[in-house]
Amino acid sequence: MDWKTFQALLSGVNKYSTAFGRIWLSVVFVFRVMVYVVAAERVWGDEQKDFDCNTRQPGCANVCYDHFFPISHIRLWALQLIFVTCPSLMVVMHVAYREERERKHRLKHGEGSKLYPDTGKKHGGLWWTYLISLFFKTGIEIAFLYLLHLIYDSFDLPRLVKCEVSPCPNLVDCFIGRPTEKRVFTYFMVGASAFCIVLNICEIIYLIFKRVFRFAHKVKNRKRHQRLQKNPGNRAHDCQCHFHEHLDMKPKLRIHEELRASAPNLSTA
Repeated sequence: MDWKTFQALLSGVNKYSTAFGRIWLSVVFVFRVMVYVVAAERVWGDEQKDFDCNTRQPGCANVCYDHFFPISHIRLWALQLIFVTCPSLMVVMHVAYREERERKHRLKHGEGSKLYPDTGKKHGGLWWTYLISLFFKTGIEIAFLYLLHLIYDSFDLPRLVKCEVSPCPNLVDCFIGRPTEKRVFTYFMVGASAFCIVLNICEIIYLIFKRVFRFAHKVKNRKRHQRLQKNPGNRAHDCQCHFHEHLDMKPKLRIHEELRASAPNLSTA
């Protein structure tokens, strides 16, 4: 897998994301992809070779290993990282679609015309695409965590497993290689995945509340504008009253100035 190309594709989503989305992308690459590439592959690289059973029956160790490890942790995490980041490409594709429509619109109506104020701004269909991608990512994360929990019994890796699958002649004891190290990495990857789920949920709540607040603000401004349009006389009456008050003050100020000019030594109260 070419992780550099994968990172380059997903980095384009970063400029369209919220703060939660940027944190999510950093967690995915720093705490999941980097740990997967640098350490996890080496920890699980020799898992079948270190799976020892106390029997010499041909095929027994292979069958027992397949029974307890139907899918490798490392391959399951690779599938999870691919599936969980694919919904983010929906946003990039939608922005590319907007940019293509904008280009065709300018060719047809001139360079000064615009179809979108900003092709990368989350309004209209792009907002829905971004929100749906978050739901997809959250659902995929939960599904893979449940699958890992179901296969490996609460993410645990015991030191000893007992196997009586054919062609084993009887109940066979099998030992997993480096179970503590594998258990630590399993808990770390599960914790990082759970943290990504929390970030996705927070971003969903943030987007919805922001949209509701903006809609409520628009409704409030529309009602105020309609109220002013229905009662234009009140606004004109208020302006006229202020104008008359200003005119009534002018004679009083003029009389006061004449008194001060005729008797400058007298102090006025």
